[in-house]
Amino acid sequence: MKYSYNVTLKNILLLFLCVLSFLFSCKTKTEDNENEKTKYIIPDSLAKKLEIDTVIKSQFINAATFTGKVAFNDEHVVKIYPMISGNVQDVKVMLGDYVQAGQTLAVIKSSEMAGYSNDLVNAETNLRVAKKNSDATQDMFNSGLASQKDLISAEAAYEQAKSELSRINRVLKINGGNTSGEFVVKAPISGFIVEKFITNNTSIRADNSNNLFTISDLANVWILANVYESNISLVHAGDNADVTTLSYPGKVFHGKIDKIMNVLDPTNKVMKVRVVLPNPAYELKPEMFANITVTNKENKEMLCVPSSAIIFDHSENYVLVYNNNADVRITPVKVLNTVNNKTFIETGVNAGDKIIASQAILIYDALNN
Repeated sequence: MKYSYNVTLKNILLLFLCVLSFLFSCKTKTEDNENEKTKYIIPDSLAKKLEIDTVIKSQFINAATFTGKVAFNDEHVVKIYPMISGNVQDVKVMLGDYVQAGQTLAVIKSSEMAGYSNDLVNAETNLRVAKKNSDATQDMFNSGLASQKDLISAEAAYEQAKSELSRINRVLKINGGNTSGEFVVKAPISGFIVEKFITNNTSIRADNSNNLFTISDLANVWILANVYESNISLVHAGDNADVTTLSYPGKVFHGKIDKIMNVLDPTNKVMKVRVVLPNPAYELKPEMFANITVTNKENKEMLCVPSSAIIFDHSENYVLVYNNNADVRITPVKVLNTVNNKTFIETGVNAGDKIIASQAILIYDALNN
């Protein structure tokens, strides 16, 4: 009886263990099935739109970004100063107007110009008198009524009268050539009126150091960038420079570093570098704020991926390494530099790896969830 009881108890225990084993096995299979079900697979509709790129080795491009501003090209700027004293009678242009070379900018009534006109009349009269006197003396000399000395004096007076008239004409030409007592201010070059310091009825003096107008040909402008001491080694004459502005977001103006000012501003501790940019559409205006990205190629190769493939999250950079739609791996990478649409990577991937270069953030979130 005791033996039968023991056998029954053992059978019950064995049965209980079998049930537990079965239940645990079922649970494990269920979890495995759930894991398989929750594994992310890129949908075919999304896969058709994906850009799959390859990690390659490319010549390393070093880049640094600086702040600066648009400035006049000083080689194409003319400041117009008063040549005479007088009163401004007629200002014909406004600030910002485009003018052609030789165009009248203003008219100034001037007693000095009236004096030059009077000098011209006197010089012309003296020349006529000297000419008649020289001719008469020549006739008298031929008739024996005048000496050679008299002839030489008459001819010398005639030459002096011609010289004086030539001088007066040159003075008038320098001062506009007007003989009606007016000084006409004309544009020496074509360009924009970027400074204007006179209005109608303004009194001006020739010894005044202030200019009347400033004309600049904005077909070319300078970009002056501020380079801090720690970045001086990154800039060189001839380096490519990409310029962006607040006024034209997304638009890049391409130029080169033309000159490096090899001194530091004692106040700001920055060195100025100059970029010359063509400006045919006059989009860049002096005093505009600008960002300048300077790039130069180094003699070494680094791993390179499209910038669109980089995902920044939790203070780290990642890429999505692609094998197939069901096998995408989130991989942390160490970024060295980003230049336009190229990002150079030091570690994390190998040359030849396939990476997802579009919709990367969307797939990254799906993998994490």
